[in-house]
Amino acid sequence: MHYAIDMHLLLLGLLLLLIIVGPGLWVTSVMKRYHHPANRYSKTGAEAARELLDAVALPKVRTELTDKGDHYDPIEKVVRLSNANFHGRSLTAVTVAAHEVGHAIQDADGFGPLHWRTHLVRWVGPIEKIGAGALMAAPFAAALLRAPRLGVLAFLGGMLVLASGVVVHALTLPTELDASFRRALPLVKARGLIREEDLPRARTLLTAAALTYVSGALMSLLNIARWWAILRR
Repeated sequence: MHYAIDMHLLLLGLLLLLIIVGPGLWVTSVMKRYHHPANRYSKTGAEAARELLDAVALPKVRTELTDKGDHYDPIEKVVRLSNANFHGRSLTAVTVAAHEVGHAIQDADGFGPLHWRTHLVRWVGPIEKIGAGALMAAPFAAALLRAPRLGVLAFLGGMLVLASGVVVHALTLPTELDASFRRALPLVKARGLIREEDLPRARTLLTAAALTYVSGALMSLLNIARWWAILRR
């Protein structure tokens, strides 16, 4: 009986691990696959981004090289690309550059979810640390002060704070999908920056990128579940 329960728990754990880690592994695989051939296009990712930004009348948005991952900075108004995508001429480089330009277009259009996400991201990191601290302190505060209700309140507050990460990812997913499929993809097709036969591959790349945020949301939920399990002991 115990063996059967342990097997079910093991299978459940493996399934959860696959759901959470799987999308990230797939994204990495897809990105690497379409980095080859490295000279597929005449323009680099940076040049493609610049052409697209100029095409939508955003000449003041800059492009920069970064070592912190591809992203658009709505505060500084900069499209930042990793070395491989900034200097690269692969399908991945051009597609990722177009995607980040999609965020710049969202910013210019006043796309609500992007602005909400921008503000939340600045707060979530420190807030999650406070939440984790509250969860760790809850049982000690309750014991020292002999106030169980205080411990419960600290626990609930900590859990709600940790849940803020899930909220950010929930806002991020529609933002990423909009940037990819409503902004970037139609624009690169109109400009002829991606070959017709590469468009299905570009869609795969953009879908893979969006799935990283599904994985991120699941990781946040798993973090909450982990704290719940620890505090139940």
